[in-house]
Formats: sequence, C-alpha cells, structure tokens
Amino acid sequence: MTDMIAFQGRPGAYSDLACRAVFPTRLTLPCDSFEATIEAVRDGRAELAMLPCENSLAGRVPDIHALLPSSGLFIVGEHFQRVEHCLLAPRSATFATIKRAHSHAVALGQVRKILKELRLTPVIEADTAGSAEQVAAWDNPEDCAIASSLAAELFGLQILRRNVEDAAHNTTRFYVAARAPAAHAADTRGLMTTFVFRVRNVPAALYKALGGFATNGVNMTKLESYMIDGHFSATQFLCDVEGHPEQPALRRALEELGFFSREFRILGVYPSAPFRLTQGSGD
Repeated sequence: MTDMIAFQGRPGAYSDLACRAVFPTRLTLPCDSFEATIEAVRDGRAELAMLPCENSLAGRVPDIHALLPSSGLFIVGEHFQRVEHCLLAPRSATFATIKRAHSHAVALGQVRKILKELRLTPVIEADTAGSAEQVAAWDNPEDCAIASSLAAELFGLQILRRNVEDAAHNTTRFYVAARAPAAHAADTRGLMTTFVFRVRNVPAALYKALGGFATNGVNMTKLESYMIDGHFSATQFLCDVEGHPEQPALRRALEELGFFSREFRILGVYPSAPFRLTQGSGD
C-alpha cells in the first residue's frame, strides 16, 4: 500500500497544496488529467485522490460529477481549500519590469484588479502551476505568473504580492477518494453522505423523491443535476446530505427517495470538514 495521494495538475497546483494541507506526511502524485488521477488510485500507485468538486466563484467541476460515479472509487473525506493567488516573478523582476501575467483563464479572471493596477497583459496558460514553472524557466523580468505560494517555493520564484485575488472568499471544495469506503458507526456525529440517483419517469418524481428529506428533517447541503451520456432525457442528480444512511431520519428519507428513483448509489460516507462549522449550512 502506497502512501501517495494523487491530484490533477503540475507540482505547486492548488490541488497539490490541498493534498499537503490535509496529509502533510504523504507524497503527492501529479497527474495530467482527472481520469489519470482516478486511475492512479484504481491501479494502486496512490492510496487516495484529491478531486476538486466545486469552487465558490467558478461553481462545480463538471468532470468530477461525470467521472466519480462510475469510477469505482468512494468518497472518504472532504476539504475546503482557500485559494490565495500570489503574483510570482523571477528574482530579477520588480513591479517596474513586469508586463505580462501568465496563468489559467479562471485564475486570470479572479485577479482583474491587480492586472488593471499594474497594467499587466493577461496571457492564458494551461494551469496556474505550469505558468509558474514556465516563468521560472524563461527567467525574464517582464513575465510573471498568478499561482500559489507553493509554486513559488517549488520553482524558485519571488512573491511580489500575496493575496491578489479580487474575492477574499475564493474557496475550492475537494472530495478525498479511495478504493474502499470508510467505515463509520451509525451513531457517529458530524458525518456527510454523498449519493447519486435518477428519478423515475412519473409526474412530480423529483418533488416526491426529495420530499422525504424535508419531512424527516434531513439537511441537504448540495443538489446538482447534469446530463449523462449526452441525452437530454438522462438526467442524474448528485446530493450531499448531513448524517449517516443508517441513522433513522436519513434512512427513512432514503427509503422514500428509493421508491421514486432508480440507479440510486451511495458514493461515500465521510466526516464533515471543520470549515463547515465556520460557514453554516442549509438547504
């Protein structure tokens, strides 16, 4: 059993930072795609995967919603990672020399104020950490990158300014996935359950399927719908709820859901992240 945790992206990516924040003693395994990240766990090269599922500014990560249900992996944890963009540059650069800012398109869209203030030309690259790696390799005082402080450390860049993001609440939520589900006693407090389902083709099926959560007082923190297999009629729903499936209230709600749905499947039962206590939740 390896002690590695896989993530999508280059070393220094925010997913890499999340891995190190949650599992500081594990080695991180960078992967080129989400598919490769999942495969690294399935074939045993990594024990865990850190998979981003949603961001407070950019919304959900569609690839994860499509890939995770059929991956064969189980969610065993969650993590909320604050996205703190830094302005990185070669050691020879100053605010007076930099002209071009390189980063992922989403990141560049989140730092418009600093781009305007410094009159920087945004240059779209494949990802944030890769941009930092390129800027380090070019060693040109006119080029800078928008990336994490970890990327600066890994690639030997200076941080000209920290926290250049426009929105202070910019946060990404991650699922931690493994080959086997985590075991938790039914009376364990502070658990989350994630599941997917498709409703039966009957009138008001979704309304009836979800009604049990309201009548049983189960808090639903996430409900996402998305098409599968490219068909407009094939809609799948992904839900996060508070509690363990064997706790009476959630058990009754899931029984009612099962009556009006098909292809119901639990993706994981896992501890709620401490971040939720600071934010509150509600449906």
